Amino acid sequence: MQDPIRTRCDNGILEVTIDRPKANAIDLATSRQMGLIFRDFRDNPDQRVAIVTGAGEKFFSAGWDLKAAADGDAVDGDYGIGGFGGLQELRDLNKPLICAVNGICCGGGLEIALSTDLIIAAAHATFALPEIRSGTVADAASIKLPKRIPYHIAMDMLLTGRWLNVEEAHRWGFVNEIVLADKLMDRAWELARLLASGPPLVYAAIKEIVREAEGTTFQTAMNKITKRQFATVDALYSSEDQLEGARAFAEKRAPIWKGK
Repeated sequence: MQDPIRTRCDNGILEVTIDRPKANAIDLATSRQMGLIFRDFRDNPDQRVAIVTGAGEKFFSAGWDLKAAADGDAVDGDYGIGGFGGLQELRDLNKPLICAVNGICCGGGLEIALSTDLIIAAAHATFALPEIRSGTVADAASIKLPKRIPYHIAMDMLLTGRWLNVEEAHRWGFVNEIVLADKLMDRAWELARLLASGPPLVYAAIKEIVREAEGTTFQTAMNKITKRQFATVDALYSSEDQLEGARAFAEKRAPIWKGK
């Protein structure tokens, strides 16, 4: 039986490919497998950046597997570590994530994309939240999307389920870059290599600050930074990398990051 999730790792970059023909839909078992993969990525100091994509050229992911649901998978069942797709609720994931959208990205597939940090998409990619048509709620998207794009556009997508082409998704700002389909993964790896060459402790601090600041005031977040109350900021300010960055700048050379 074909493994629904394929992975490969090279020079600190993990590529995760959803491969469940025909629509790369995700059932409970696949979600649990993805959770374990992303947990291990989070906890492995040798892996610095992850790319998430789908197999084939038609679907990134159609999200929740409605056929599996019809066969008994409960919509509120055990999705495993990190919730649906292994990313939506995975705590303390302080490493960069890139989503390479290779086709249709809808429902839970779009929610997975929204759980990453950078989204690049093939020129034929399309996006939607069609849950309204099947009588359910796009729960994570209802929380995240109105914070990422204009409120009325987010509500349009949630309330009508209408489709956006890649140009509109880019215009509203939840797609960073549009790439020709045959160049998508080359660009994803180029971007991943750039990030993998950067300072991992700084990335961790950025991700924790952004995540925690979302639910608090500017001044409260600033106070936590200056008082080193974020674990990642405290680790950064006490690190060899912090000194290395300053020395490299002063010596006009490229820094050598150790992640410690």
